[in-house]
Order: sequence, then structure tokens, then C-alpha cells
Amino acid sequence: MTAATTVAATAATTVAATAATTASLTAPPILAIETATTRALVALGTIDGALLSVDEWEAGHRHAEELLVRIGALLARAGIVRPGPGVLAGIVAGTGPGGFTGLRVGLATAHGIARAAAAPLVGIPTGVALAAAARAAGVVPPGAEAAFLLPAGPVGRYLVRDGRATLAPPDDPTGDPAPDAVLVAVDLPGRAPEQAVARGAAAREGLAAALVALGAARLRAGADDGAELAPEYVTMPRGMAVATGEVAWSPARP
Repeated sequence: MTAATTVAATAATTVAATAATTASLTAPPILAIETATTRALVALGTIDGALLSVDEWEAGHRHAEELLVRIGALLARAGIVRPGPGVLAGIVAGTGPGGFTGLRVGLATAHGIARAAAAPLVGIPTGVALAAAARAAGVVPPGAEAAFLLPAGPVGRYLVRDGRATLAPPDDPTGDPAPDAVLVAVDLPGRAPEQAVARGAAAREGLAAALVALGAARLRAGADDGAELAPEYVTMPRGMAVATGEVAWSPARP
């Protein structure tokens, strides 16, 4: 079964899974953290890839203010007081591309919890998870190419296509920076074509399920990115200028 097929099956049962009482867990869950965009999420899932519960909120550019509190509340609802050894089956972190602050906070938190819980840590590119969610929601037809438009700070935008991210033209609600692909605009109301924004809303709804499904598949395969897990930044910290006048990417691109 492919990752996309797994996500599609997971998305079909998201409502029922989310309504489940996580306090009755019979096996250690996995914890997923996604902070690449201005809307953050934390979720619990099973090692088989089913979504159990999710908490999403508008973080803006202040992810650090609520992330640990939200994770603590999510775990508490599942009957987990402290993520010690044996309590979590693994940690899944969205690796971007995305803003500097959100990704740095999210991945640092994921690293810390993984170490405290003695649990494996795997990364899933946010663009890959969004693509899986969009296809599972049916907003990107089978076989069609998708391009994802996301915010790069308060005014900029970036385009993710074929696994690569580039800065997009300045905000133009009527313009399509990828006319030969199905455009999916995430977290860009009023800053992208309306149809693309609607597709983005559908993809966003399925992002938690996709992240859990893709991460669980890697964990079942024995993956552990550990210290090698790194974010892919698309914006620099506020007030920091790039000497060349171009976006600085991490990890470095050829």
C-alpha cells in the first residue's frame, strides 16, 4: 500500500477516530507536531497510522507561546502525565519548508520530547503531507500535478512544487504562479485565488491525518532521524538580513 493510499484510508475514518476516547489507549501512541505555517497542530495517532486526536490553533508567529501547553493538554487527555520512556511509540515532526521561528520551535520541542521519552523521531516534509492530504480530500485529481502556495512571513509567499520550494511573486489574489498545475493555497485567505484557497482549506483539514499516517509508516519501518533531523527554512528571522539578497535555505540546496 502506498503512502497516498494509506492517507486516503485514514482520512475516510478521521471523524470517527477523532471522537475516540484517547484515555483508553491500549498501546503507546505517536505524537505529531507541525509548526511550519502560521496555523500549528499537535496530534496523537496509533503506530498503525490512525489519527486519534488533534489540536490546531492560530499560532501566527508566536508558536513558542502555546506549543508545550497544547502538547501537555493533548497528552493529559490521553492519560499521559509525563512522556517518559515507553510512553510514546515515536515522535513525528513536520520539517517544512516554512518560517524560521515556527520550525525552530517545533523541531526543538520534538527533539526534547523524543529524548525524554527515549522514543524514535522521524521527520515528514510538510509539502509531502499536504500533498497527501489534498489528494485524499479529492481536491487534486488522480494523476494531476499539484503546487502548494504558503505564506512566507506576513507579506511574502512561497511555492512548493515537485518537492522544491521557491519564493513566489508578491501577493496577487487573482494571479496563479503555477498555471499548469492544480494550485493549493494554504493559510492565504485574500492572498491567493479563491478556488486555490478552498483547496488549501480541504488539505489543511486532512493534514494531521496525513502527517500521522506518513510518520507511522516510517516508524514501523524502523526509521529514526534523531540528531540528523533538520528543518527547511523559507524565511529568515525577523530583522535578519541575508547578505546576498536571496533566501538562505537549510539544508543547503545544490
